[in-house]
Amino acid sequence: MRNKFLYTLLLGLALTACSDHEQAEQTPVSAGDTEIRFPADVTAGELIIKFKPEMTEILDRALTRAARNGGVSTRSGIPSTDEILDILGGYHFERIFPADAKNEERTRAAGLHLWYLVKFDKDTDLKEAAQRISQLGEISKVQGNSHIKRAYKTDAHRVYVNESALQRHAATRTGRASATFTDPGLIYQWHYNNTGTYDFENQNPLNNGAVEGCDVGCYEAWKKCTGDPSIIVAVLDEGVMLTHPDLKDNIWVNEGEEFNAGKDADNNGYVDDKHGYNFVENSGNITWSSEYDTGHGTHVAGTIAAMNGNGVGVCGIAGGNGTPGSGVKIMACQVFAGDAGVTLTAEAKAIKYAADNGAVILQCSWGYNSADANIAEGFSPGPATQKEWETTYPLEKEALDYFIHNAGSPNGVIEGGLAIFAAGNEYAGIPAYPGAYSKCVTVSSTAADFTPASYTNYGVEIDICAPGGDTEYYAAIGKESPEFWEENSPYAGSILSTMMKNGTPAYGYMDGTSMACPHVSGVAALGLSYAVKLRRHFKASEFIGLLKESVKPVDTWYGGGKKKTYYRNHTSPGASPAQLELSKYIGKMGTGVANAALLLNNIEGNGTEMKVPNVYVAENTTSTTNLAYYFVDGEKLTYTCTSSDANVTKVTVVNGTLMEVTGIATGTARITVKPSVGMEQTIVVTVRKKANDNGWL
Repeated sequence: MRNKFLYTLLLGLALTACSDHEQAEQTPVSAGDTEIRFPADVTAGELIIKFKPEMTEILDRALTRAARNGGVSTRSGIPSTDEILDILGGYHFERIFPADAKNEERTRAAGLHLWYLVKFDKDTDLKEAAQRISQLGEISKVQGNSHIKRAYKTDAHRVYVNESALQRHAATRTGRASATFTDPGLIYQWHYNNTGTYDFENQNPLNNGAVEGCDVGCYEAWKKCTGDPSIIVAVLDEGVMLTHPDLKDNIWVNEGEEFNAGKDADNNGYVDDKHGYNFVENSGNITWSSEYDTGHGTHVAGTIAAMNGNGVGVCGIAGGNGTPGSGVKIMACQVFAGDAGVTLTAEAKAIKYAADNGAVILQCSWGYNSADANIAEGFSPGPATQKEWETTYPLEKEALDYFIHNAGSPNGVIEGGLAIFAAGNEYAGIPAYPGAYSKCVTVSSTAADFTPASYTNYGVEIDICAPGGDTEYYAAIGKESPEFWEENSPYAGSILSTMMKNGTPAYGYMDGTSMACPHVSGVAALGLSYAVKLRRHFKASEFIGLLKESVKPVDTWYGGGKKKTYYRNHTSPGASPAQLELSKYIGKMGTGVANAALLLNNIEGNGTEMKVPNVYVAENTTSTTNLAYYFVDGEKLTYTCTSSDANVTKVTVVNGTLMEVTGIATGTARITVKPSVGMEQTIVVTVRKKANDNGWL
């Protein structure tokens, strides 16, 4: 039995969905020339390691042997590494990202095939183990494997509203006639269309209450677009309630998978992933009814894609036009379940899964504590700089980079993916990582009057802001008992969305940058939906730039000596308010409040026209392309296609829009695609003797 290393390496954490939580500090471990930082809750007997590219062939052989043996390997096949594993009592050696033939080439290009999880004797000194492994010439990176945790309290204040209350009171409220859809909760969703007439109880006479226009501009945007089912948003959160009547038709479906079949029908490395995957339990079964599940994931999903126009509940920013399934799709990537959170390896898998299975937006209402979090309020600071974050969590960074660079398609509406994160709720002057990463979109939160929400993190690293609600504002009725709110329709300054209560469908109000974040994800999803309609193509960086330009400015609300009084902890007897100069937020809430109407207007004049992609096909195989996707109103058109060389390729049009290209002999040919209305396009077909994936290289 080896000596057990009792260490306290400070920083804890663990990733989580934004709000109050504790997080231990961290100190680096010197291991050769490598600086390793361990979260305090790092899992005993486990390390995450990355090999150098030269080890690929040896590792592949070990992977093949493990597959033949029907399980996980215990050794790498690299003598020096295996010698250390023997000393450490190693019993588990597993590639972190499962092999997926469709995406293996780009997985290797990104170097993700080199990441492995090793497990060994739990009594082993983890610091010593990391030092030994990191000094091996074949190892490039070493990190610990902790569990991510919620950053919000499961018993935090939230208000539930039942459907009957929404229906009963909606008809009596002013403004219903101007609403785009008849969903009864829509008029309470001030964050979509703020008329400035909401009668919040304003505890502070210096605050503004509701201000007209402090919203994300849904009503104007919906005149042009309400969503498109080809746009997939991956929600990394608690399990989304798949059966919620206001979400069920906008849930992503993996058509290649069979639910509860007990097999990986589509060969993507995951069993039974019909609507996403539960990375906590390593199962295709998405859960939401545990005692400690709060409805957080369901609330977030509803802001993005609650079904519009179905006459019940609430609306989503990109929830469709009233026809079932017309909204954007929610892919459930579950990283919290009950009182558990995933390991860092499982978190990385969830991020990569989203990219590999069609998601173009990563919705992340979680993160570490801000480095400026106030210790006196129970917070312990998280990573302070991008370098510190990258050093402590290299696997997380590489997984995010993979999503940012590989989601979407060069031939689709967006090339690359949008990773959108909540800034955090510690009222700190630096947003939390990973959202503060320069390649992510970081979202701060406003109240209903353009001013910063009382809890929001801020700073020059913030990209954009959005309504996140604020418990500074209560309903004019002034009653808070759950029974009252369920029987009476509230009118509060918080965010109304889909919820679940005790495992059953519900609606409710929540606050936080967790709630601001899905507003930006929803606006982005609606913008991409409109780009699909117009057949526009963007690189991810181009679209982010457009998103950040399409805002209502907020800095004008913060100058001139204006102050705001924050009653943080106002429910506690004797709590004192804090009066702050709003000028401290100038330039630190992002470019402004995200606005869907402005984004859709800007999309009309930006982006490039989508082109029919060139085709690579093997001899005697056929590749099919839906031409309707590449022409405006393409489903209403007819097409003729002609090949420049019938000896190389044959082309036919099936069912009016499907172009089938068959390889005849090795060579190249040009195909002219002529629609019944609009400009023709010319594509190049390359035929080779062999090609994978049904002809596509």
